[in-house]
Amino acid sequence: MNPILEKYADLLVHYCLDIQEGERLYIRTSTLAEPLVRDVYRLAVRAGAHVEVELEFREKYRMFLKEANSKKQLQYVSTLYKKAMEEFDAYLYIRAPYNLREDQDVDTNKAKTRQEAYQPYSQLYFERTATRDLKRNLCQYPTLASAQNAGMALEEYEKFVYGACHLFDEDPKQSWLNVRKKQQQIVDLLNTREKVRYLGADFDISFSTEGRTWINSDGQTNMPSGEVYTSPVEDSVNGTIRFSLPGIYMGHEVEDVCLWVKDGYIEKWEASRGQAFLDKIFALDGTRRFGEAAIGTNYNIDRLTKNILFDEKIGGTVHMAIGQSYLQAGGQNESAVHWDMITNMKNGGIIYADDEKIYENGQFLFLE
Repeated sequence: MNPILEKYADLLVHYCLDIQEGERLYIRTSTLAEPLVRDVYRLAVRAGAHVEVELEFREKYRMFLKEANSKKQLQYVSTLYKKAMEEFDAYLYIRAPYNLREDQDVDTNKAKTRQEAYQPYSQLYFERTATRDLKRNLCQYPTLASAQNAGMALEEYEKFVYGACHLFDEDPKQSWLNVRKKQQQIVDLLNTREKVRYLGADFDISFSTEGRTWINSDGQTNMPSGEVYTSPVEDSVNGTIRFSLPGIYMGHEVEDVCLWVKDGYIEKWEASRGQAFLDKIFALDGTRRFGEAAIGTNYNIDRLTKNILFDEKIGGTVHMAIGQSYLQAGGQNESAVHWDMITNMKNGGIIYADDEKIYENGQFLFLE
């Protein structure tokens, strides 16, 4: 057994998902993550859970879309997935890709039909996870594909992933409890304020959070985590925001995205690379309003890896997402898209809350 994977599994089972006796746990990943799945399975069963595992093999989705020849096949929803979204107590999705580009040439019409069939269960997922009726966690198992995408050797990437999760700490669970305590100071302050402004050398954007909730993302829904986030009042966002880090969505990469916003509506957009893809996204329902505003606080994540699970938590950054809001934050915008876009705040970035400067150069000014 690998000691670091044992610590990872223990964190996932006993902290992230807080598995209790009698609960039903659904695990979904690829066959590459079998070493971690074995440890998670062992500990979850030991805790008294009923565990179901779905292991996907290389190019499964691509193969299905290529070979499916009837609408009935495309509209068929996995019985296990359906049951899990409706009734299970916990859901663990471990990202462990073989090839991050294997779906680039799939039939888009078939993919759309497939997505529409799963939509009711995606909505149920959002509703149940919003109240934690379904405890869920999204995490990463380091694979060669993800390492290459991040521009790292596999060994280097493994250290990066495990470090971001605090797995090299003596007691990872306690480390995440410390993160929770520190971030609670941030959300406690922000939840007493109604107006937030992100200001930088080439952007200035403000929004209202009146009636909305800032949420402490402490590793229980994502591992790693390290962010605080909310859904801004939909028609309150005004100004210009330029995202200094590349934006990646559905395998497409855009650079230097700039958005002009008036009364919550994105009126104009541009990118130095990927403009055509950006145009397509903004033609979709709900994408010209924001579903999220957030601040990254995980300083163990110190570089872009082209994986939003990590990149949106980079310490010293903020991000805003176009599209789908978070129900648990009070958001009301609906969209099939939720695309996080990130900008660096370490070079003079400032955050104001009700006109009080609370953050500068990538750091909160009031934390103990």
